[in-house]
Amino acid sequence: MTAVRSVCESAGLSEIASRSTRPVMASRYAEPACSIDPDNSKGWLRRVWPVVWQQKYVFVSGIGFGLLATVATVLVPLAVGRGIDAIDAGDTPTPYVITLVVLAMMRFGFGFGYRFNLFRAALQIENDLRNLIFARLTELSFSYWDRVQSGQIISRANTDIRSIQLLFAFGPLIAMQLVLLTMALVVMLVTDVALTVVALAGLPLVFIIGVKLRKVIFPLSWVAQARQAEVATIVDENIQGARVVKAFAQESEQVQTLAMASHRLRWVGGEVARTRARYAPAMEALPRLGLALVLWYGGIQTIDGDIGIGDLVVFSTYVVLLATPFRMVGFMLLQWQRAAAAALRVYEILDEQPAVAEPADPVPLRAPQGRIDFENVSFSYPGSDGSLVLDQMSFTVEPGETIAIVGPTGCGKSTVTRLIPRFYDSDSGVIRIDGTDIAEVSLTDLRNAVNVVTDDPFLFDTSVYDNVAFARPTAETDIVDAALADAAASEFVAELPDGVLTEVGERGFSLSGGQRQRLALARGLLADPAVLVLDDATSAIDVTVEQRIHDAVRRRRANRTTILIAHRLSTIALADRVLLMDEGRIVAAGDHYELLSSNPAYASILADTTTDAAVGGDLGSSNGSGLDHTGHR
Repeated sequence: MTAVRSVCESAGLSEIASRSTRPVMASRYAEPACSIDPDNSKGWLRRVWPVVWQQKYVFVSGIGFGLLATVATVLVPLAVGRGIDAIDAGDTPTPYVITLVVLAMMRFGFGFGYRFNLFRAALQIENDLRNLIFARLTELSFSYWDRVQSGQIISRANTDIRSIQLLFAFGPLIAMQLVLLTMALVVMLVTDVALTVVALAGLPLVFIIGVKLRKVIFPLSWVAQARQAEVATIVDENIQGARVVKAFAQESEQVQTLAMASHRLRWVGGEVARTRARYAPAMEALPRLGLALVLWYGGIQTIDGDIGIGDLVVFSTYVVLLATPFRMVGFMLLQWQRAAAAALRVYEILDEQPAVAEPADPVPLRAPQGRIDFENVSFSYPGSDGSLVLDQMSFTVEPGETIAIVGPTGCGKSTVTRLIPRFYDSDSGVIRIDGTDIAEVSLTDLRNAVNVVTDDPFLFDTSVYDNVAFARPTAETDIVDAALADAAASEFVAELPDGVLTEVGERGFSLSGGQRQRLALARGLLADPAVLVLDDATSAIDVTVEQRIHDAVRRRRANRTTILIAHRLSTIALADRVLLMDEGRIVAAGDHYELLSSNPAYASILADTTTDAAVGGDLGSSNGSGLDHTGHR
């Protein structure tokens, strides 16, 4: 924003500078009133037409101005020709000079009107399509994001939509050229039919070449769009994973990867250029052949006295004017094919349906108490080999209860946390909240009632305050500060350069792992959901600090349901009850001491966990929870 302001101010555009950095209400950028036609059997243009039609008034006014500008353009050669005839006859050309001045003013005014309106409409179409894509992306389920690359999505939301916008910006302009062609032909035919036929001798060949160009360009355009997305994906991954690339000294290999992708893009770009180089010159040269024939045949007629010098000039001028539409035909065909290929790629996103759908008639979830029931729930991840991650799993969490789910790596603990807020739908069985099947509750109500804090939290590239307040944007400052304090984040935040207003950088990488976890935990506590799920959410936090967090969570979460995915003894100490998982099922349940004395598998898992923590320097002689290395007090 600072860069935008400085650039605008340096150009003397202070108003734009202030506008470009002024907060804008989100309602100004609401989703368009309609979307594309859902019938994917229709052509790409017919499908996007509902979005285009919303700009009908702007388009109609632009086309109206364009027609008037075209009329003025067509009349210019006639005025010139008649002025020459007047001079040849010894009369004054003043009336024709005045006419040319008026026509020039009309051409300027109407030309401005139609270009401004058409580009305005095209930019609005681009804006609507981009909003439609973003709205659909927010609706799509986790399973979609599991299988797509972010670079592909970014390419379609930017490059592909821009290709569509360019067609609607320049397509009507080219259509105006075709209207100009028609009007010029009418005037030419009225003047001299035979000379008109001579002037248009190359038109059939231009049409044939244009058809051949179209057949070759479309597949090349599709490949070019895909190759551009490939390059965007590689760049995006290397930006996101810059630290990993540097950590393994793989910079040169990644440069080579991008170079190979760029080479493939360069190849298809070269093919497009070669195709245009083969066809476009012929399409532009043929009208010039018509000009040569007009000068030859028209010159003979002028010498014979069949037509005047002014008529010959008119014809020659019209032939030159006709060359412009033919020069633009090649560009139009290329842009049409690019837009067609781009539209199909955009439609792949807009046609995608969420795997987790809103219920048709959702049951309201008012004042949720936080009871969770799993009843014979089975689940396998979409796209996997079908092996079950959860297998006929059943358990109940009572309102206000705190439970810890413990088990070996890969047993399905984190999967449980993803099913409760319906990030995925189970294959079979039922999950209920307060006795209601979660599939019957609106996703908004459900996710307001259930909040998940993971061990690898995502932070936005904004301030500490905004990252925490993301859970409740309308929360008062003291409430946000209280959440930071309960997450033991207040001290380190106060030491940051700008306190809570400090920008955390992309994904929060300016902070340590433990600091990011504390901000994410503060965000979860601020949301104050009926059910808070902590999926190893304090794994990167020092045990002494973790104990302070646990005390605050216990106090803040009194009479609220909390589910802990636990690997540390200090985390398990928070739980009223422990569920032991293995191979996608609950194999034992009870409090910590019951399981420790009666279940060897539980004791073994705790021993492994304690050993791992001690090696990492988290526990030492005391783990901060009052438990020794065996888990006893």
